Amino acid sequence: MKDLLKLLRETSYPGRGIVVGKDRVYYFIMGRSENSRNRIFVETEDGIRTQAYDPAKLSDPSLIIYHPVRRVPEGLIVTNGDQTDTIRDAGDFRRGLMQREYEPDEPNYTPRISTMLYPDGSFEMSILKRQDGRCLREFFCYEGCDAGQGYFISTYQGDGNPLPTFAGEPIAVTMPEPEEVWEALNGDNKVSLYANVGGQVRIFNKYPEA
Repeated sequence: MKDLLKLLRETSYPGRGIVVGKDRVYYFIMGRSENSRNRIFVETEDGIRTQAYDPAKLSDPSLIIYHPVRRVPEGLIVTNGDQTDTIRDAGDFRRGLMQREYEPDEPNYTPRISTMLYPDGSFEMSILKRQDGRCLREFFCYEGCDAGQGYFISTYQGDGNPLPTFAGEPIAVTMPEPEEVWEALNGDNKVSLYANVGGQVRIFNKYPEA
């Protein structure tokens, strides 16, 4: 099991990441461009959505404005894109993601990472990524995990051009507190963090909500 804080401190640009534990889930976004950094998380009735911090600077909303978290009858959906709504509308995690693929942002082809947390403590994680010009859809199903342990998946393995896609299974990690996760994210690149601990939601934004 890896130390999540150490992993985040040593990775300047994991992109977007999801961490699932026994009693909590974290979702964070980072950005390198002005358009990506110009965002905040805002709570909604069923979860959260992204919103431009300065609407005048929003140049392309297509891949950065979406609902990362939605609560549905089946559980809690957490993703890094508008596939949240595809999963919700399909009523099934796998069925929804079989309709989607990686993002069309050449040359990075950003993977779509997604999680579904169920009321019984089990959860599924997925990554849709480009491999040999096709979409590779990977699914990981967990019956649950022990207290103090979690699983981490991100869009990238670090900085680069093009950005290196996350590889392998979700990483078993320690589960620190929300403030520690926020502090561990790279100060230049971090944008927002969603933390749900025991059903209590907290949002961390680099830019304060207007």
